[in-house]
Amino acid sequence: MLSTGVAVLGKAEKGNYAVGAFNVSNMEILQAVVRAAEAQRSPVIVQTSEGAIDYAGLEQLYTMMLFAAEAASVPVVIHLDHGRDMDVIKQCIKVGYSSIMFDGSHLPFEENARQTRQVVRLAHRRGVSVEAELGTIGGAEDQVEAREIVLTDPAVAASFVKRTGCDSLAVAIGTSHGAYKFAGAGTLDLARLRLLKRTLRIPLVLHGASGVPQELVQKIEQYGGTLGNPEGVPDDQIGQAVRLGINKVNTDTDLRLAFTEALRETLATKTHEFDPRKMLGPARDAMQRVVERRMQLFGSSNRA
Repeated sequence: MLSTGVAVLGKAEKGNYAVGAFNVSNMEILQAVVRAAEAQRSPVIVQTSEGAIDYAGLEQLYTMMLFAAEAASVPVVIHLDHGRDMDVIKQCIKVGYSSIMFDGSHLPFEENARQTRQVVRLAHRRGVSVEAELGTIGGAEDQVEAREIVLTDPAVAASFVKRTGCDSLAVAIGTSHGAYKFAGAGTLDLARLRLLKRTLRIPLVLHGASGVPQELVQKIEQYGGTLGNPEGVPDDQIGQAVRLGINKVNTDTDLRLAFTEALRETLATKTHEFDPRKMLGPARDAMQRVVERRMQLFGSSNRA
């Protein structure tokens, strides 16, 4: 069933759990995410980046997501991730997305607040939820890149939320986009998160939070991949962050790794195979397993 960010995240905040937001760019990823949500009886957010829209087309992606959402027996939010292009944001609102993220984190505070407020006004007229971002999450993924991490200041965030009227806020507490998040063991600023939650009292969002499972990395390398030394956010820190008030956790890298691992294994061990369904099917199943594990970690299983 199609739902909004306000409805799904509001329930998550009251229940002290997080809803997984998973980036999709084709049919197999979408099927993996929604099947996992059904299996776990979990609400879910399916989201597209501007890069995914460039790749697959807005109408085609939205049509697939809408069909999946309406056919599902669990709440499904259709969300724009890291929207920066105002034309794309307006198109997503017009076509029927139920949630929008405006990412003005790269802008000076006043301009971020002004543009976020503009998006809130446009979206709320159509009943669309708005996620904003304050502070800078480092790393690079898709079309989003930042050279440094600027942690979110609780006092500044309180002013920002009041001025913009955003429904949820993505905060920077030490995570980073992509598969190469840390030079060593990752550590989140959980004391900052505790203060942010106490100050803001709205659903908080964690970007750059993929776990980068090492068993996937090892199998990719076993079958010819060369990833180097990717590092993700440890599960125990994600669990603590959820308990302290994170209500939405983004995941993209882990799905890419699962897809790549399964596809490489199939191509290496079934060299006679040339049916795309026999190659993409195992990749879809591998992604579903990752999504289900994430839902269990976030505490959203059996919350639909």
